[in-house]
Amino acid sequence: MLSRVLQGLQCLYADVIQILSRKALVIILTLKSHLYGLFLKRPALKMAVNQLEDVIQRWRTTEDFKPEDHELFLNAGRTCIAQGDSSQLLDFIKEEANQHIVRSMGSGLLPALVNEVLRKDRSPAHYQAILNQLVQICNVKELLNILLHQVENTDPNAISDSIIVLMPLIQSVLLRMNESKAPGLALALDSLQKQISKLPVPYSHKQEQEDVYGLCRCCTAILTFVQPFVQEAKYQDTNSVSTKLRAALLKFCMKSLSEPLLQVQLDREANMTEISPLWNFATEIMAILAAIQESLPKMLFYNHLRGKEDDILETGDCHPNESRACMAYLLFVQLIAIEVFPAVFSPVFVLQCNMEYINLLLSRKDESWILKGLDLYVISLERVTDYSLPADLLELRPFHEVPQNLIKIMIDCPIQHLRARSLVVFQLFIEKLNGEAKHKFFRRIMKTSHHAGVESIIIKNIRNQVELCRKSVCEDGWFEGTWLISLLRDTITLPQGHETDLLHGMDRVMESLNLLRYLLIKEREISTGIWIELCHIAESYTKLLRVCLSMSKSYHGKELKRLREDKKTKAKEFKEASGKRSVQSLIVKNETLGSMPREAQDKVLQCALVTYDLMESLVVRIEEIIEESQK
Repeated sequence: MLSRVLQGLQCLYADVIQILSRKALVIILTLKSHLYGLFLKRPALKMAVNQLEDVIQRWRTTEDFKPEDHELFLNAGRTCIAQGDSSQLLDFIKEEANQHIVRSMGSGLLPALVNEVLRKDRSPAHYQAILNQLVQICNVKELLNILLHQVENTDPNAISDSIIVLMPLIQSVLLRMNESKAPGLALALDSLQKQISKLPVPYSHKQEQEDVYGLCRCCTAILTFVQPFVQEAKYQDTNSVSTKLRAALLKFCMKSLSEPLLQVQLDREANMTEISPLWNFATEIMAILAAIQESLPKMLFYNHLRGKEDDILETGDCHPNESRACMAYLLFVQLIAIEVFPAVFSPVFVLQCNMEYINLLLSRKDESWILKGLDLYVISLERVTDYSLPADLLELRPFHEVPQNLIKIMIDCPIQHLRARSLVVFQLFIEKLNGEAKHKFFRRIMKTSHHAGVESIIIKNIRNQVELCRKSVCEDGWFEGTWLISLLRDTITLPQGHETDLLHGMDRVMESLNLLRYLLIKEREISTGIWIELCHIAESYTKLLRVCLSMSKSYHGKELKRLREDKKTKAKEFKEASGKRSVQSLIVKNETLGSMPREAQDKVLQCALVTYDLMESLVVRIEEIIEESQK
């Protein structure tokens, strides 16, 4: 090491004042007392050392550092760092006589030091100690700017490692600030959360434990980062600084709710057996909101009543609606912070307020969002008494849009368990409506769904309501008498007349026939005064349906016959062409058939013909009931 240093100084001697190279200055900055005598024994080197010592002495007595001084200092410091001379550099920084120099020019060493700490092939202890010294000595504004620039320019492949190293440094800098602390905290949290949002969210408990991309570690680290500021905001009297701190922390919490917590799969029961870092993160975010004295009911239920000038959440890009949707999910579904939530709100009011968030969650084509929306919807509905929701609620936009979103999920979602759960929630909502609301809701869905499966669910529910009315469970009259007849006229129809596709509409047709048969039998047993109108509806429907059945049976019967004849022809052609045509040419020829395989087409057509026979048998039974009553 000494010979390397001597060689460096010999090269510099020729013009030390003009060059002032980094190697020479490194020697002065890091010179050990036991080496100093060796240099003084060599006159030429002694002169170089003296010249450089003059530079150091001038630095110690001036506040007017020139650009070349900054460049010289940074070059020397970076050389020490690059050559691994961290202990000597640390000694120089700690020396009391050098504090003025370090305070003015030391912040520029931060990027190189951070890079060394992140390296895996060197011990980071000395470099970390140097960083800790610099953040306590240098200008806070310069430090914050440099550190935030480091955050923003983090290597995409090392986001978690980088920001975990930078967060304690930024925290130390912010704690030294006074009036500018809150704005600095807001900037720091914004930069850190932008980087954290780039990390993939663990989907399963196993992925969370493995934490390959470091999201869980980052969430834990950022909680540690904000704790001093939470305590300061919590215990300080209301003043401009504490108010701004609360605003910065509130924005941090709301952004954390939208990213990453809205994508996280939380499981309260699983957390009972093994602590989840992301569950802990969600819990702490809700605790911070309580600590900074933010009212959960005010944010969830009354935020839309506040003026924009008073709404902190409307500033920046903190996605208030998404954040509040996640907050509602954590509060009502996972019961996080439920102990601080007032129990004075009625279940109907809570449902009405949550519908906006449920609508938002169900409108996104993202499994985690849809699951949270369904869970929140179920919890909100379960607290409501059956048969209690009034028809007026259906006029509110969310009560119109949420069922439409449920129907879209039931029809279009490729994930089977989401489709099945949506159907369950759809039925639960129906059960909570009172008679008038059900009546209006059924009419609306029959007009807007345009899907035979959904329409069959509605018709089945009409039958259930009629049955409840006849058992005197419901006595509001919406599913009996003239109200029932008016609903049946709009429901028991073939929308496309004699051109109706019975193959695609068989679910609706079968439920319609079952409903008519049930009503005719019950009305014959216990007359309620609707027999004549019911017979007219039944006769009109079955007459048109017979035409459709005749056309459909004829068409699909011919299709099935053609398909089987075509199958025989193909088999014959294949036998005759054996050895003459390549397999490839036969495959190409088969592509001219329908996109569905022949076997599948055969099964579908057979099923359709069987269903037409069932429809026809129900039509015959309905006609028999009417004829028997007329006799």
